[in-house]
Amino acid sequence: MDFETYLYDRVLPVIQSWNEKDIYAISFFVYCNEAYCYNEISNVSEFCISYCTEEGCGHAAPFSEERWNLPLCRQNETYIISPEDGNAGMQALFAWYKELGLENIGYENCEDMYDENMNYIGKGPVGYYELLCAVSNVARRLQIEGKIKEKFGAIPIIVHALEFYDLIGEVTENANPGGEAAPFLQFLKESAEEAAQAWEEYVQERDKSSDNCI
Repeated sequence: MDFETYLYDRVLPVIQSWNEKDIYAISFFVYCNEAYCYNEISNVSEFCISYCTEEGCGHAAPFSEERWNLPLCRQNETYIISPEDGNAGMQALFAWYKELGLENIGYENCEDMYDENMNYIGKGPVGYYELLCAVSNVARRLQIEGKIKEKFGAIPIIVHALEFYDLIGEVTENANPGGEAAPFLQFLKESAEEAAQAWEEYVQERDKSSDNCI
């Protein structure tokens, strides 16, 4: 089974049906949750597509959180893979898992979830990373074939979850080989730098307070 072709054939007609004039980004949302169950297997992944409009984000600045906080500004969601029993996309996903030889779908291995410093890297639970990469490749094909540009202009497809971390930048960069996602990637970089600085300031204040207590 060519699972990526299956996904491509599912998402393309949906994207081509969108007629809003101010779409600036397409969202490919891949997410898992312990509450999502399929055939008595919990923590399965879902995949839905949607878009963001200039009106929806209030014409926010290019690198602003208001513009790129996609979980809040997505519109007109269409589920391609849903944990609901009988969903054709979920059936196709599990058939693909079987071909890959994946077992224990939904199991959370600490090594796949966190690095040696316990920073979240987002490669788990089992089955999530594989779907995320497949979705990224589908987005890449859409960009390379010009399907997005001919419909909306040179806009990015953002492959993401509820939270942003390094892996999200990697799969989104892969999805946009023409550099369409540069503003989003810059936003991720600036956000990471701000978070690192805030953490450093917190540690300094904590250590200073500890010294004062001695």
